[in-house]
This record gives sequence, C-alpha cells and structure tokens, in this order.
Amino acid sequence: MNNDSSIAHIAAMLREEVSRLQPGDRLPSSREIMRRHGVSPVTVSRAIGQLTAEGRVVTRPGAGAYVAQRPAAPSPTEADMSWQTVALGDRVVDDTAVTALLAGPPDHVIALTGGYLNPALRPSQQLAAAMARAARRPDAWSVPPLNGLDELRRWFAVQAGGDVTAADALVVSGGQSALSLAFRSLAAPGTPVLVETPTYPGALAAAKAAGLRATAVPMDRDGVRPDLLAEAFAVTGARVFYCQPTLHNPTGATLSLERREQVIGVARAAGAFVVEDDVLRYLADAAPPPMVSMDPDGTVVYVSSLTKVLAPSLRVAGVVARGPAAHRLRAGQLVESFFVARPLQETALEFVGSPAWERHLRTVHAEIARRRDALLAALAARLPAAAPHLVPRGGKHLWVRLPPHVDESALVEAAYRNGVLVSPGRMYYPSEPPGPRLRLTFMAAAHVSELAEGVRRLAEAMGPG
Repeated sequence: MNNDSSIAHIAAMLREEVSRLQPGDRLPSSREIMRRHGVSPVTVSRAIGQLTAEGRVVTRPGAGAYVAQRPAAPSPTEADMSWQTVALGDRVVDDTAVTALLAGPPDHVIALTGGYLNPALRPSQQLAAAMARAARRPDAWSVPPLNGLDELRRWFAVQAGGDVTAADALVVSGGQSALSLAFRSLAAPGTPVLVETPTYPGALAAAKAAGLRATAVPMDRDGVRPDLLAEAFAVTGARVFYCQPTLHNPTGATLSLERREQVIGVARAAGAFVVEDDVLRYLADAAPPPMVSMDPDGTVVYVSSLTKVLAPSLRVAGVVARGPAAHRLRAGQLVESFFVARPLQETALEFVGSPAWERHLRTVHAEIARRRDALLAALAARLPAAAPHLVPRGGKHLWVRLPPHVDESALVEAAYRNGVLVSPGRMYYPSEPPGPRLRLTFMAAAHVSELAEGVRRLAEAMGPG
C-alpha cells in the first residue's frame, strides 16, 4: 500500500469511527492508530488533517483529536430574482388603491367604505335560483357567442337607449375589465387620457397599467366643466376622456342633459372618444339618459355593469361601441379572455328577465335613501366640520370636505384604530388634491345604526376642533 492509499484508508476508517461517536468524543490517539493499522506518524497526521479540513474533527494541541459539532443542515440558497427588475422595465402596475377598496374590514371595524352592497342587501337567494335555472339549460356549459349571448347583448342595448342595437354591444367580465379593455383599445401607450378630478381610483390604475398618463379636468357640483374639458383637449392633444356622468364616484355628481350634450360636442370637435362609465346608473333615483343614446357618431364608448347593484362575483358588464373602435374592443376581448363564462351570462339574463329584478331595484332605492339620510344626519349631529360636497340622488357614497388643518392620512389611521374604516380622499386624485377629503360609504354597513356608530367613532378619532 503506497503512502497516498494509506492516508485514504486511514481517513476512511476514521470517518466511520466519527460517525459512531458523539460530538466532543475523543478519537484514539495517534499512537493507538499507528499500532492498530501499522502506519507511520505522517500517515496518521495527514489522515486526521483531511478530516479536520472536512469539518469532522477538531484537534487540540497536546490533547488529541475530537469529534466536531455536526453542522446544521444547510438552508437552501435564497433564489436571486433581481434579474427580473431589468427584464420587466418600469411599467409598474400600482394596485394599492384597488386593493384598499376591495379589502374587507376586520369584524370589530365598521365599514364606511367599499364598492359593493352589504351582503344583507344582495338578492343572493334570487341569484342562486337564477343560476340553478341557467345551469339546467342544455347548452349552459357550451361556448357562448364570442361577443356575448344575443339576448343579453340586446338587454344591454335597450338599457343604453337611443338607436343602440345588440350588434353594438359586447359582454365583458365586469366594469373594471371593461375600463382596462377600453383604455388599451382606444389609446396608445405613452399618450394622455383625460379624467375628472377627483375620479375612481380603479380607472386611474387601469389607465396607468395601459401605459397612459392621466390628466385632470376640474369639476364643480354639477360635474365636469365642458369649458375646461375643451381646454384640456387642446393643451394635451388627448384622444380619450374618461367620465362618470351619473352618480360620479366619489362626489355623487350627475351631469345634466345639457352638460352631457356639451361634453359630447367638445369631444367630437377634438376628434376624441368619451368613455362613459355608467356602472352606478341602477342605483340612481332618476338620471338623464346615457350619453351614448345621444351620440350617433361613435364618440361615446359606454360601460354598464350588473356587479354594483347585484353582487361582487356577478362579473358581467356590457360595453357599447360603434365603428372601428367596436372592432378593436371586440378583438381585444377575444385575444385576452375569449369570452365571459356562459353560466354567468345565463344567470344574469335569467335574473334581469325575472320580476326579482324590478323588486330588487325598488328595495335598493328605498334603502339608499334611508341610509344616505341617516349618514347625513349623523354627520350633522356628530361631525359638522365634515361638510358634504352635495346630497347625491342615489349611489353609495358621500364626499366630504374636512377643515384645511386636518391631516387626512393621520385621521384615516386614527379612525381605523378607533374601529371605523374610511377612504382617504388623496387616492381619488390624479394630481395634487385641493385639501383633505373623505369618501364615506353608506351601503356597506350592516344596518343604519352602524352608520351612526361609525360617525361617532370617526368624530372621536378627529377630536375637538
């Protein structure tokens, strides 16, 4: 046996012995190893040196070699995802505002925010019955017409009014999806899109995700100002204006018939589209007809949805468009998601075609008036410093102005700690806000008494003055 093989042999023997011993146990002395195996001191020294290098033993001068502490199992190496920062570029999708709107409060917190009806106000049993009827149809699970069920498109067309036909309507998966589709289809990345200020944060997020730059157009108590809209088109060269003419979110403003005609005229003169977000129409006591019904030239792209008035998971909306814009919208919908699930479309059609639809609207309208008035009364009694922008003719929200000295963010945090959730005004502005604001929702609370208690907690968080 040559010297190298002798070293390897002794090292192997020692490894086996180390495996039988406990950490801290002493190995046989070099002299004992030499006697057992008939090898030289150099061979033993080098073999022990190998085990020391492997971390199996430790040597103590004058005392010998000992079994080392066994190392903890190595943790898996953390994956390095940093390369993705370069690959993805700077088109960040900011979901902060949308997440805040969708997040439900803990059990102990009263919700004075939210985009949907309280569960007690939803027609859940009737929707379940409609879905059961829809599911029994022989073709319920088949591929639907790619633009949507003919009867459902016809229903959305009738709701839009004017000379809109089923051929002009497209069924999509909810109002948010409709906005994303419209922004991607109507404007090129990097171009401006005009929006009311304040406006719906989900629209701002969708515009940004489409690579568009939101430019603010001021409003007054009656809605967007047509004169400033014309100026914004001239200054920016924008070709799309997003607006909510009925029960504007968050202010509650509703454009008059005259202003609707003016907005269409301004957009037509600019060679631009108007994206009319009309998803709150079914929560209105009364409202002028949709702008799309007054537009024969394809200026208005109309968005309507059943989600806000029925249930969050009934993701069914209608988009009305004409001309090349309609083709582009349909192509975008097809490439992105093929079609809306047929059972959802059939369920929506079953429900709106039944007596339950009109009964539900009457119930919701009565509840809106009751809750809105209760929230206004609670504010007047407990928090008169929070001045409502206006009294909306329906909807879900009150937009309130706070005294200029109030720190909006600090108040929202203090209110949450005190058990009430409210929406900060800042998230509704595409540019600098004019001052502290809150959006207070009256349709998300469980009952009217919760509204009063929520305002009490908010007033307590705001403190005196």
